[in-house]
Amino acid sequence: MREILGERRTNGNSNGGDSGDGGDGVQRRSLPLRGAALAFARRWGWPVVPGAEALGDGRCACGRADCPVPGAHPADPDLLAATTDVRMVGWWWETRPQAPVLLATGGRAPCAVSLPAVAGARADLELRRRGVAGAGPVIAAPTRWLLLVEPYELPELGELLAARELVPSSLRFHGPGGYVPLPPSSTGAGEVGWVREPERCRDRGRGAVALPSIGEMLDVLVEAGLSEPDREGRLSY
Repeated sequence: MREILGERRTNGNSNGGDSGDGGDGVQRRSLPLRGAALAFARRWGWPVVPGAEALGDGRCACGRADCPVPGAHPADPDLLAATTDVRMVGWWWETRPQAPVLLATGGRAPCAVSLPAVAGARADLELRRRGVAGAGPVIAAPTRWLLLVEPYELPELGELLAARELVPSSLRFHGPGGYVPLPPSSTGAGEVGWVREPERCRDRGRGAVALPSIGEMLDVLVEAGLSEPDREGRLSY
């Protein structure tokens, strides 16, 4: 996974279907995974790929006993195969209907930033209070929230992070070469759902999703991340 974890620095980086609220503000969808994957590819133009499936006991179908993200990483095919081709996407989920849907981040697709669930909820509330990222999609994974943002390049992210004295390790940046699980996937840790679904951005043409920039969100995310340390200390969802 192409993830960048925050570290200490000193100046010198709606796809249709019925939805239900699980009581915690997270929408858990009844739409089958194949339908969701096709909607992401067709409606939003997001490149997707099936991930390794989580087994009933929480282990990963990839076979690694020490898999750090069971049911939440590419396996076969690998991430480079991610596509918006609806024929390929449909075939993948016809043959593997329980496979999690993974978004290949970066390029023309959204990037993401994730942080522990409590900090993510706090950051989202503050961003909305400030009128920032009001339409940005937000995903709730079992242990972390993921906020989708405009695509960025790694040098751009590096400059933004270098300008801040401290970036908490609880912040993780999913940019070019990375991936995140999309609803209604299930990972070894549990279900993935929407806190806020994608909305069409009318100013950018058909199929475009309204996305905030990482720059306008970063101060709030850093503050929220500092308030909630990453207790697990490893990759997880």
